[in-house]
Amino acid sequence: MGFSSQIFLVSIFFCLFASGSSSIENFRQARFPIVEPDVSHTKLRLAKEGLEVIERITTPIAAIAVIGPYRSGKSFLLNQLLSLSCYEGFGVGHMRDTKTKGIWVWGTPLELDKDGVKTSVLYLDTEGFESVGTSNVYGDRIFALATIMSSLLIYNLPETIREADISRLSFAVELAEEFYGRVKGQDIAFEPAKLLWLIQRDFLQGKSVQQMVDEALQRVPNKDGDKNIDRIRESLAIMGDNNTTFSLPQPHLQRTKLCDMKDDELDPTYVENREKLKELVASIIRPKILQGVPLNGKQFVSFLEQTLEALNKGEIPSTGSLVEVFNKGILERCLKLYDHRMEELGLPLPEHSLGRAHDESKNEAIKVFDEQHFGRYHAKQSVDKLDEEIDKEYKKFIFANEYQSSKLCEALYTKCEDKMDQLQVLRLPSMAKFNAGFLQCNQSFEVECIGPSKAKYEQRMMKMLSKARSLFIKEYNNRLFNWLVVFSLVMVVVGRFVVKLIFLESVAWILFIFLEAYTRMFWSAESLYYNPVWHFIVAIWEAIVYSPFLDLDRWAVPIVVILAIFLLYRRCYGRSKHGTRLLLPLYKHRKGVSNRPRSD
Repeated sequence: MGFSSQIFLVSIFFCLFASGSSSIENFRQARFPIVEPDVSHTKLRLAKEGLEVIERITTPIAAIAVIGPYRSGKSFLLNQLLSLSCYEGFGVGHMRDTKTKGIWVWGTPLELDKDGVKTSVLYLDTEGFESVGTSNVYGDRIFALATIMSSLLIYNLPETIREADISRLSFAVELAEEFYGRVKGQDIAFEPAKLLWLIQRDFLQGKSVQQMVDEALQRVPNKDGDKNIDRIRESLAIMGDNNTTFSLPQPHLQRTKLCDMKDDELDPTYVENREKLKELVASIIRPKILQGVPLNGKQFVSFLEQTLEALNKGEIPSTGSLVEVFNKGILERCLKLYDHRMEELGLPLPEHSLGRAHDESKNEAIKVFDEQHFGRYHAKQSVDKLDEEIDKEYKKFIFANEYQSSKLCEALYTKCEDKMDQLQVLRLPSMAKFNAGFLQCNQSFEVECIGPSKAKYEQRMMKMLSKARSLFIKEYNNRLFNWLVVFSLVMVVVGRFVVKLIFLESVAWILFIFLEAYTRMFWSAESLYYNPVWHFIVAIWEAIVYSPFLDLDRWAVPIVVILAIFLLYRRCYGRSKHGTRLLLPLYKHRKGVSNRPRSD
């Protein structure tokens, strides 16, 4: 029983080992997706299954990608290069329901010796562009990704080269260069793949494929000045001498039965040229090099992940829309961003502050534009255009700042002018109050008036204040002299008849006599203003009339009214309480003096 159990366990182990070996072998031989479309079929995503196959490769990788229109024979061509039938290799569209979606890789890399280095060659099958149910943006991403990742890009075209084929290739090269720069930095030169133009046609007479390609890449007449026409040829200039051409005749007239045919059933010319094509591909293929370093499996997958992230990030144009139109939309959004940042500023501002805000907003707008704009060839032109538009907007903000500055400074100037006019007509003239108002007005103008109009209004302000001060000083002594004359007479009356204080009355008389006598003696009041006694009187007046705690000019009328009421009340209340008093004094009886009443 124990021996039977051991035999049973050993049998299970061998079965598992055999099945495991078979699955590994199938894993190595099968085709696997490395890039798949997302749910919306507009962007791409990585497929882990195929990436695991590539990551196991430790030798340098050379990737061959076939790109072309939908159902142009790409998968069949790859099977022919791999010497596989349709049943063994990549699925052919007209035969199987499961057509190629995204990018697929053949699981068993071909081992070649390139310049003494063992190289693993990967064959990549791509989804054809212009297929049903896909957008232009999706096809452009596939094309661009194949251009970036491949060492050899086979552009498979039926019959001839159309302008649309040139345009799509040009656009794919622009996309590849743009997103290569976003991954590795704009200063890193783009390293394009070798390009093999493969034309499958039924006729071999006439122009050669090389002549067809050369003519297609020549500049075409552009009488209307269409920038898109010139851009297409400029973009393909980066391919340089990496172009190679080859022609294949159709393998058979009955294309739907190709998968069931053997080589002896195919067109002999096709079979001969197919073998030449294999030799050509093997001779021109080179390892994928990134910044001088050949990529192994893990490095290739890492670069693929970075590139795909950049391709999916943000918006990109499509071949159906001009790059200029796409960049124009981004430029308008960047201008709106600049305007929004500048409009957040509270105008007016000093010129240096406005200039600093302009530089910061401009740099932010250009940074956003650099992140979103498309095409290295159009970068400088687009940045110059953006810079020109921002400068136009900046001029508008300069004019607005000048207007707001002028408006603010004019309001402050008018306010100070009214303040000076009020100080000219004080009820009680006070140099201290005028100086305080003068200083406050000057300081408030200096702090609150900002912007480019400040210098102009400062000059006007200084002239106005200087004129107001001169006028006030001129009128100050005259008005103060008149006030002191009136004041001295008032104090005489108050001292004699109100408070009956002989000292107050005497001081008032002295002040009045001094003022009147001095002016009579020296013929004018102006000479009085240089007298030290006058300066002493002015100092006492200033101390009484104005101080930081009491402004007598403001409270003079209320104080006089209150004192008048108080004195009136006191006299009336005193009469009613103490009775009527004789105007003449009564003499008291003294000893030795007759006490009889005096006669009238």
